[in-house]
This record gives sequence, structure tokens and C-alpha cells, in this order.
Amino acid sequence: MGQSLLIRNADILVTMDPERREIRGGGLYAEDGVIRRVGPSDTLPHSAETIIDAAGHIVLPGFINTHHHLNQTLTRNLPAAQDNNLFPWLAAHYRIWARTTPEASRASTLVGLAELALSGCTTAFDHSYVFKSGNKVDYQIEAARDLGMRFHASRGSMSLGESRGGLPPDDCVEDEDFILEDSIRVIDRYHDAGHGAMTRVVLAPCSPFSVSEDLLRESARLARDKGVMLHTHLCETLDEERYTLERFGKRPVEWMGTLDWLGPDVWFAHAVHVDDEEIATFAQTQCGAAHCPCSNMRLASGIAPIKKYMAAGIRVGLGVDGSASNDSSNMLLEARQAMLLARLRLGLLPPEGPRKHFLMSPSHPMRQAEWMTAREALELATLGGARVLGRDDIGSLEPGKCADFFTLDLNTLAFAGGLHDPVAAVVFCAPHAARTVVVGGQIIVSDGAIARMDMRPVIEEHNRWSMRLIRGD
Repeated sequence: MGQSLLIRNADILVTMDPERREIRGGGLYAEDGVIRRVGPSDTLPHSAETIIDAAGHIVLPGFINTHHHLNQTLTRNLPAAQDNNLFPWLAAHYRIWARTTPEASRASTLVGLAELALSGCTTAFDHSYVFKSGNKVDYQIEAARDLGMRFHASRGSMSLGESRGGLPPDDCVEDEDFILEDSIRVIDRYHDAGHGAMTRVVLAPCSPFSVSEDLLRESARLARDKGVMLHTHLCETLDEERYTLERFGKRPVEWMGTLDWLGPDVWFAHAVHVDDEEIATFAQTQCGAAHCPCSNMRLASGIAPIKKYMAAGIRVGLGVDGSASNDSSNMLLEARQAMLLARLRLGLLPPEGPRKHFLMSPSHPMRQAEWMTAREALELATLGGARVLGRDDIGSLEPGKCADFFTLDLNTLAFAGGLHDPVAAVVFCAPHAARTVVVGGQIIVSDGAIARMDMRPVIEEHNRWSMRLIRGD
């Protein structure tokens, strides 16, 4: 028998298995980071090398973050960008991000991943695309390993500077030949396609307005040759839509289709401004979407039609997005906002026609089509994220899946009066820190604190780097 772990006596254990079982008095038993048995605690083995008593707690599958920019923790709450939408917000940040050193990148990755872990996240995808000042994705991968987080790293890129019609300054972009060469290096060194992989690599050119058509085509070709996934921002704002219409004569989705960027190995961040035909295109080509409700609200980008995506069978997960366009890395908060924002979208539909009287009738087709429940939001954060990242080994608690889960203490102020339905309370009530977080059978959060390192000196170093970068020292 390999290294074993037993969690038992949970007030309720949420499996997200095909039957969507919610087991009272539940638990699970795992060996070598893989779940072997799930069920009522009295049906599980009585001993293991590590035993967690979850009495008074709810246990959920680890959340999966499908879109983030970890280095942006260094520029949270930047005064020059507090009240801008996307394009001027980016313009205020580009040169600061380009000054990010390897040391600053490591500190920011540790801070962002620790914040995610404390909100129940066990797998994170990061979309880094500014690699200047000696910074490389290697430093992020090493930081994720030190913390114990399951990590999908991107070799992102920007190559189209202002002089060639792009948005970023010329001194913030890279040579395309070097980008492709370094992409090969990173994939060959770090990508693990196996079951339970802790590290995977994604190729992720930044956006339609910061990379060339050639780089998009070559990145797609390389990704498929190497068997890795593709990711970029798309349909985030109306500014982006105007950019592709004016420059290429096509809306963003149609334009990406001409570059071989539609398929089951692709997912897009935001996907806010789409019509029904484009939703059908996503469904037919099996593209995925990362829904980033907090960032979309912060930058006034719009409300993504997530329930339409779900109804069409499109893979949808949640993303906290940039720590400078969300200013937080909290997956519990993101799940709550996804639920609330879907309901707001319903309330903004035209008052006449099919919407008339729907609010008084839960069975009204329009209400059913747009309304999001708490359990649907939790599914986006777990199984939805796993599907978006192309993984069948995480996202639920069932035999054969990775032992990735977290617990929340139900006996807290945040849940007081809300325990008639503890599962829904996770989303409806105020988000608070996970008590225990386990990734691959290893404890990374214990008693509400990061287990593998003292975060105090990391935070101090991170704040020093943040001030230096913003001052331009």
C-alpha cells in the first residue's frame, strides 16, 4: 500500500460525481494521491497514514481556476488604472509589467497561488505573456511546485507593438522566432500529459491586438504538434471587436477561425460579446470559455451569456482573471459573482415580449434559460474547470480521480443561519478561508494557513518589489 489519506465525518461531502451525490457523514480514502473509495465514513477504512477529521465541515472538490495573471498581484489597485476600461487600463500597466524580475515573478506567483489555495483552489492556469527583464515562466513553475499547487503554465506572448498596429509599446513585445523557440523549450522541459500531472504547459498568445496573425497560426501549429492546449483573450470588449472589424474585416470569432484557432484544444478568456451564431460556432467546434465575472464588472466589459453557453454544451469554467483587474484571487468569490451576475443579466433583458411576468414564475422558459443556481456555480468551479483544461482526473471526488479537495468550517459567522442547505450556503453566504486544502493527497493548507512555507516574508518581499516596479527603480 502506498501513502494513504483518510478524511472522515464531514457534515456533508459534495462529490460532483455523475449522480451529484452529497453524502452526509461522508469521507474518502486515497492512496498515492488517487481516490480509492468515497462514501459514508463507516464504509471507509479505519486507518491511514494521514487522517483528517472533518466533523463540522463541508468537503468539496478542489476548485479549478481557468484564467489568471499571477504577476499582476504586483500592480493591484494601481491609482492610474482604478477607473479605466480595458485598453487604457492595459496602457497604464504594460511597461510596469515589463520590468518584472525573476524574483518579483516568484514572489507574485506565491502570493497569487496562496490566495487561490485559501479560497479552495487546487488547480490554477496562469496566462503570463510579458517576458522581459530576465523573467521566464520557469520561475512561476518552480514557485507552484514549492507551494504544492497543481499548475497549468502558459508560455504566453506579445509580438505586435504600436509601430505595427498593436496596442502594447514596442519595448514590451518579443521577437516571434524567439517566442516559438522558447515555447518549444518550455513544453519539452515541463509539460506532463499523464494522469495526475502537477504541471502542464499551454501556448497562449495574448490577444487579437497584441500578436500577429503569423504568430497565432504558428502557435496553433506548434501546440498541435506537441499535444498542448491553446488559450487567448477573445470577445472581451467592444474595443476589441472594433479592432478586428477595422483591421481584418471580421468579428473576433470568425477571424480566429481563419487562423485555425477553433477546436476542442482551445479555450477563450471572457467571451462576453458574442451572438447566437458565434455561440453555435463554439459548440460545433468544441471550444471552451473561461468566465471571469469580477474582472468583467471591474473593467465594465459586459456580462457573458454563460447560461447560453451551458445550454449549448460548451465547456465553461471560472477564472479570477488578473489580480490587477480583479484585485483578488478568490475562487469562492468568483463562484458567487457568477451566480449573481447571471441573474442580473436576466433582469436586464427587455421588459416586453418573452420576459413579461417571468419573475413571478420559476417555470417560465426564459427564467429557466438564464437563471443560475448555487450548485450550477459550484459545478462551473469544479467539473467545468476540469473540462475546460482538458482534464478527466480532477473536478470531482470519485474513485480514480486525484485527491484534490478542501474543507470549510460550517460553524462560523459567515454560515450562521444558513445551514438549512450547507451546499448552497457555500455560494450564497460570504466567502471565507478554507480550513484544509489537499492537492494530490498532500496538505497545502492546514488550519486555515499555508502549510509549506511562512508567507509573511514572502508578502514583505512582494510588497517591496511592487513599490520598486511601480516607481521604476
